[in-house]
Amino acid sequence: MHARFRITSLLSHALAFAVLGLALAVPDVHATQRKPAAAKKTASVPAKRVAAKLPHKASANKATRVSARSAKAPVRMAAEPARVSFGQLAGLHAVSDPLDLKSSVALVIDQDTKEVLLSKNDHAVLPIASLTKLMTGLLISEARLPMDEPITITQDDVDTEKGSGSRLTVGATLSRAELLHLALMSSENRAAHALGRTYPGGLAAFVQRMNAKAKLLGMTETRFVEPTGLSSNNQSSAHDLATLVNVAHGDALLREFSTSPGHEVMVGKRVLQYNNTNRLVKSPSWDIGLQKTGYISEAGRCLVMQAEIAGRKLIMVFLDSAGKFSRLGDAERVRSWVEKMHPISGANMGAAAMPRS
Repeated sequence: MHARFRITSLLSHALAFAVLGLALAVPDVHATQRKPAAAKKTASVPAKRVAAKLPHKASANKATRVSARSAKAPVRMAAEPARVSFGQLAGLHAVSDPLDLKSSVALVIDQDTKEVLLSKNDHAVLPIASLTKLMTGLLISEARLPMDEPITITQDDVDTEKGSGSRLTVGATLSRAELLHLALMSSENRAAHALGRTYPGGLAAFVQRMNAKAKLLGMTETRFVEPTGLSSNNQSSAHDLATLVNVAHGDALLREFSTSPGHEVMVGKRVLQYNNTNRLVKSPSWDIGLQKTGYISEAGRCLVMQAEIAGRKLIMVFLDSAGKFSRLGDAERVRSWVEKMHPISGANMGAAAMPRS
């Protein structure tokens, strides 16, 4: 009887310890479950893009390892995953070129002879970001609208596409010329949008005019949906953009504004200093006649220029460059090559171009 009681007592104590152990373990289980959920919130890349980058199983294992570490030590904030450009998704960076450019798309042509010195995926159609503003500027200049006319920034000009900021607050008033200057030189989005919004007929008429102009110039691989480049639906090819640069270079106002190193504007009682987004315009080793930079995550870093190198007037287009400064590095590589190899023919230098789609 006593033996049976002792066995029952021991079983009761064992059960109690088991329940206590389970109770202590449960919070850790919940903590482990919460960690992957928190990690998901920090990710800003769409699920499809993440899935394309990492296999599902690998992603799950990675989340498990992070959770396991969190039980032992403070957790560091997870780094935001890199956003993938359209060019990366299409595998365009796998195409090699003789200069080892960091841009997945490139085109260098002689402006006078139309000789192609270098080509790489030059018919690939990609988002072009703020290179869009070259077409915006060209249409505003050709419209011969009063450049001294005051234009006020409204709520309609605020970026709802990417949520980017601006020092041009709602209610700020500048002349059309000043807005055009800021749009071309420092890629001011609200300035570009206000220019399109105040075009005769309004924004819709302006966008229609952008596409009509592209068609007129033979830019068959180009489409615009708004005047800033914030939308990834503004798309073109290096081939078409070289055509746009050539035409825009013929406009004195666009040459002046796009290559201006800096500019001050008076907004109310404040003086705002703006600088060129392309630091090469300040370099004494460059003779740049027209330029425009662009960037959104879908487009990568972009750059177009007209510049004189080794006595030749060249048009250069670089799209979907992977690093922050690599588009400028690509321009430097081309300049060094032209200076060293001139007057070598570009026929043998061009990488195989992507077939038209």
